Amino acid sequence: MTTQTPIKNRIEVVDFIRGFAIMAIMLLHNIERFNLYVFPGGWDGMSNVDRGVWDTLFFMFGGKTYSLFALLFGFTFYIMYSKAKEKGNDFGGRFLWRLLLLACFACVNAAFFPGEVLMLYAVVGIFLFVFRKANDTVLLIASVFFLLQPMELYYFFRDVFDSAFEIPKQINWGMHGQVKEYVNEGSFGALVKGNTTVGQVWSMMWAVENGRFLQTAGLFLMGLFIGRKGWYKPEPSNTKIWIRIIVLALLGAIVMYFMQKEFYLNRDFEFRRSIGVAIDMWFKLACTFVWLSQFVLLYKTSFFRKMTKPFLFYGKMSLTNYVTQSIVGSLLYFPYAFNLAPKISVSESLLLGVVLFVLQITFCNWWIKKYKQGPLEKLWHRLTWI
Repeated sequence: MTTQTPIKNRIEVVDFIRGFAIMAIMLLHNIERFNLYVFPGGWDGMSNVDRGVWDTLFFMFGGKTYSLFALLFGFTFYIMYSKAKEKGNDFGGRFLWRLLLLACFACVNAAFFPGEVLMLYAVVGIFLFVFRKANDTVLLIASVFFLLQPMELYYFFRDVFDSAFEIPKQINWGMHGQVKEYVNEGSFGALVKGNTTVGQVWSMMWAVENGRFLQTAGLFLMGLFIGRKGWYKPEPSNTKIWIRIIVLALLGAIVMYFMQKEFYLNRDFEFRRSIGVAIDMWFKLACTFVWLSQFVLLYKTSFFRKMTKPFLFYGKMSLTNYVTQSIVGSLLYFPYAFNLAPKISVSESLLLGVVLFVLQITFCNWWIKKYKQGPLEKLWHRLTWI
């Protein structure tokens, strides 16, 4: 495996990983019916093949590819902040404006998709602003602190030492019922109204109550830390770092996989909702770094770069692709339009997701040859510097 690659590949590998993450997210969203969770015959009526498809995709991608995207969000902030700093400017204020614009995109996206992630990024992105001038040690400590899932650890130890303590009930559980209620009305107006109000609150509460809010903060800061350290640069010393990371991540994933069964699957409510959630998130975090490190290492080979070249443009248009897949998914699966959710199996929805991915990646490769950025990326860029 060669280690000397052109400097531009440092950015190319990021575009590829971003494209891979968006593809995986779209496949998961399709089998989930974009958070509608309606299936022919219900969940219990799912065939063994469909359950196999579901379990395989969630084992491979669930909670991992979203994390990849979060890491790259932090890295992108590093790039933009560094460029501004070289010119003697502080990108902090401009970044807050950029986050506000992202929140606007989130509202548009939420009109079609209950459970979209852009609003979470817009809110948690404030952590990048707060820590932008912190030194590397403080940045790493803060990132690790958030990734350790402090709220879940607090619940666990409080429950162990205080028999009267009760873990707070999850607000998002009841709210999901409200989401399904207005979605099933079959009215686009009700969908837009519900998604941009109840749906956004439900999505944010789910993130807070399932460890994803603080994990996202930790991943953002870790992405910034990796950018500062220059680990994406094609240097022999960085190859050694990524090899160490993949070995440690694999070992961590194996340990956490077996601990999941002990503390998450086979214990009482208090264990599952405290240390169980933390271990589940740690397992997914370890898997995220397995994906990340193997892609960085593989991308040093010319064969892998050639094989994955179409993903570069797909990754460059990640915002456009994420929003358009929400719109198309809503039209395909929700009752106000084609209502495919109760009509096609999980396996069929996976195939549909593959078709949508092929159409998207084909469009992206055509678009980027004519324009330098995707339509929403260009709009976001122009409004950022208005």
